[in-house]
Amino acid sequence: MMPVLPTRRYVMVGAAAMAAVSISRPLHANTSKHHEVEIRSFAYDPAVIQVRVGDTIRWTNKDIAPHTATADGFGWDTGTLERNQTAEVEVTASMELSYFCVFHPHMKGKVVIVD
Repeated sequence: MMPVLPTRRYVMVGAAAMAAVSISRPLHANTSKHHEVEIRSFAYDPAVIQVRVGDTIRWTNKDIAPHTATADGFGWDTGTLERNQTAEVEVTASMELSYFCVFHPHMKGKVVIVD
């Protein structure tokens, strides 16, 4: 049996369909970003971070002491981060925005969600 070769019309219709699918996707469909927060000298750097829903925040402990980034109401938590360890949290519309370190409650940070 001989293979059936696509006709020019078949190829053109398929190309048009693919173009329509590509155009119908939002241009910002995958614009999530990773944001870095370092923990140094018993402080979050930056202490206030602006993010969008869907972004990811990564905390890295650069201190000699263990730390956490824990939501004020305990809705999310990085867990204990020893020196040079990291943890990530995905930003959601309903997440708590203020956080602290459970070992050092004077350490405070804030997440600001922007459109």
